[in-house]
Amino acid sequence: MNRTTRVTRALAVSVLVLGLGACSAESVDQTVNKAVDEAVDETYEVTYEVTGTSVDEITYHGGGGKAMEPELETVDAPTLPWKKTVKLRGIMPPAVMPLALDAGGSDVTCTITYKGKVIKEAKGEGMLSAGGCVAVSPIAG
Repeated sequence: MNRTTRVTRALAVSVLVLGLGACSAESVDQTVNKAVDEAVDETYEVTYEVTGTSVDEITYHGGGGKAMEPELETVDAPTLPWKKTVKLRGIMPPAVMPLALDAGGSDVTCTITYKGKVIKEAKGEGMLSAGGCVAVSPIAG
């Protein structure tokens, strides 16, 4: 067998292996997502709260979507203080992310409360305050 034929075969085998690996990874991800959603069907409530000044929008996990791929909900130009109680499912992480764009600066605090106890709090100052509060699902452990 000549060198060109061996290189061509090696390349073909490599492409096939990589292609099958990508399909397997995607299939595994879909299977894991489905299993998580079916196995962890317990719900829980959290309350998000955002206080401060000059918040342009608040994005949060409102309970839609899959446990590992939550849908985001957004409130534009919210009145502060802002508070929202949501029902989440399984390992879906509670998350609230205020965004403040203010050249004069802003002072923003977000909290996530579960059963009367603050499980996450974050503060931001300056022209751009983002990142917010993201906690681990209180029923995940």
